[in-house]
Amino acid sequence: MISHLVFIFITWRVMQTINFDPLIRKGRAMEAKILLLFIAIAVGTSISNFFLSFLQWSSDLVFLF
Repeated sequence: MISHLVFIFITWRVMQTINFDPLIRKGRAMEAKILLLFIAIAVGTSISNFFLSFLQWSSDLVFLF
């Protein structure tokens, strides 16, 4: 769970550096921030799942030999 939160936070911080202003309609700033939050959660969770799976696979390499 901590891994997921860390990667979501990192993804959110990275997404803050990208300029999304040309894509946002006037008066829709709150909806755009919520959408960016959902995207950060989806991407951060995916990266965390990959990282945790990679750690699991690397620890399972002992059983191959």
